[in-house]
Amino acid sequence: MPEHRPQAVGRDLFLSDDRPMDTNTLFTMALGLQAPWEVKNLHFDGETRRLDIEIDFTRGATFPCPVCGVPSKVHDTEEKTWRHLDFFQHSAHLTARVPRCTCGAHGVKQVQVPWARPGSGFTLLFEALAMMLMQSMPVASAAKIVGEYDGRLWRVLHHYIDEARAKVDMSKVTRIGVDETAAKRGHNYITLAMDMDLRRLLFATEGKGAETLKAFKADLIAHGGKPENVEEASLDMSKAFIKGLREHFPNGHLTFDRFHVMKLVNEGLDQVRREESKDRSELKKSRYVWLKNRSNLNSSQEAMLHDLGSANLLTAEAYRMKVTLQDFYEQPNPRAARQFLSEWCEMVRESALEPMQKVAKALQDHTEGILRWFTSGLANGLLEGINSLLQAAKSKARGYRTYRNLIAIAYLIAGKLDFNLATF
Repeated sequence: MPEHRPQAVGRDLFLSDDRPMDTNTLFTMALGLQAPWEVKNLHFDGETRRLDIEIDFTRGATFPCPVCGVPSKVHDTEEKTWRHLDFFQHSAHLTARVPRCTCGAHGVKQVQVPWARPGSGFTLLFEALAMMLMQSMPVASAAKIVGEYDGRLWRVLHHYIDEARAKVDMSKVTRIGVDETAAKRGHNYITLAMDMDLRRLLFATEGKGAETLKAFKADLIAHGGKPENVEEASLDMSKAFIKGLREHFPNGHLTFDRFHVMKLVNEGLDQVRREESKDRSELKKSRYVWLKNRSNLNSSQEAMLHDLGSANLLTAEAYRMKVTLQDFYEQPNPRAARQFLSEWCEMVRESALEPMQKVAKALQDHTEGILRWFTSGLANGLLEGINSLLQAAKSKARGYRTYRNLIAIAYLIAGKLDFNLATF
């Protein structure tokens, strides 16, 4: 069909050959339809604030077979409707007779229309708008803006997440990070596996046991990756994760990063504080004074720490142990760091602080993984950041009904996926 470029003349629109443009032709061009498709009729209902656009194909048109592409005659049609982008403040809907064509080699096949994907009740442009909204706000909020049920938008989101993930190439993955994040209240978690070099989420699944690493291994292989190529892995000291990584990624050196080491120390310190506060009332409401880095304290917290730190408190002793251990990460090489850690553990074992003694034992049991940080440089700060974003999104959405929904949001936030959406 020859291309006609409209030009405005007064209040009327004309084609380049000076023929007046009717409304159907205008909407055909606005929708980007190509022969044999064209707008046949328009119906606007001001009361329901709805515009219906009827699309049809020209008589005698043929369509390429969806399998082989050979032009084929129409066998029959089925009427379908799709929600489109709003026409000003009115909802717009496309309706068309979708043909099935008869191919000599492949029989009767349904034609794919150019404005929507198979099985969807939305046009490609409407889905692109919905995806843009869902990347910046909760799905329920996006649904309110476009005037749809959130369940329908969740189906759109899952389709594009699954489609984009199917194209992810994991063949060059060699350094990974693994962590869990809470899915619901109670012991409900999902496990996240990151590519630490590309800083993107590779895989997410329900649970936090060793079986999650088995599932990640299968997914890695399905995307062209090789478990034996994984050389480094950052994780916490979870026995389940350690077991899973050693079993399914045998060449991966384990790194227990600074964040999780200091988290373990803080847990021991806080246990000392809780036990001592039963007899020492001055420790009430002082929890974050001990757990925060000193540089992050405000003036009142700094004053409280000064007063409590100079008192004869077991908590103050545990705090000094924590501060001393922070120097571990300033050691010039792994050999010096090993000596430092050994001496720190010996010092703690000689104290009377049972919670800190347990910490020292845990660190000594995981010495090689802790020292590996000096070689790998891996840190789970990236995963903790993703965890925070995910929990913030969950809070803003007031939770997610299913694990699948939460996992989809995790991919949306951190997967760096290419959705290949229609352009406006």
